Amino acid sequence: MRSAARVLLPLAAAGLSAALAAGLAAAPAAASVSSASPVASVVSAASVAETWRWGPTASSDTKGWANGYVRSGSSGLRIVGDLYDAGGARTCSWVKIKWLTDRGKYRTATHRNCSQSTPRTFTVNAGYMLLAKAMVCRGGTTRITGKCSPWERVWTQGG
Repeated sequence: MRSAARVLLPLAAAGLSAALAAGLAAAPAAASVSSASPVASVVSAASVAETWRWGPTASSDTKGWANGYVRSGSSGLRIVGDLYDAGGARTCSWVKIKWLTDRGKYRTATHRNCSQSTPRTFTVNAGYMLLAKAMVCRGGTTRITGKCSPWERVWTQGG
């Protein structure tokens, strides 16, 4: 039994050294292939959109609320969300989005939902911005009348 092990051990060592030699010979070819793959991963990473979730933000009477996400794209950032309304007749929920552009100007957008049963999806193309805030309010069909939440930070540059 010991003599069989003595015969096989040198053969295994020879096979291992041959495998290492073959691996070293193949290493430059593998290195040339892998040098092209970081470029491909940078290109594919640039085309993948990043997403940040926000919300829920509720009005002070909790009859209106909103949540959503901010997604990056080729033309900047897009704020997307759902506005819910659980109020009574002749009342609506409003969401007000305020963002600071990369040029230092504030922009706002408002959306309303008067359905009392189904959420309404809204989209704001904010472009390149530094920060964004959202506020949910209650109101009528034409304007915000009050019962607003405080401004909640939706997105900010650098976290």
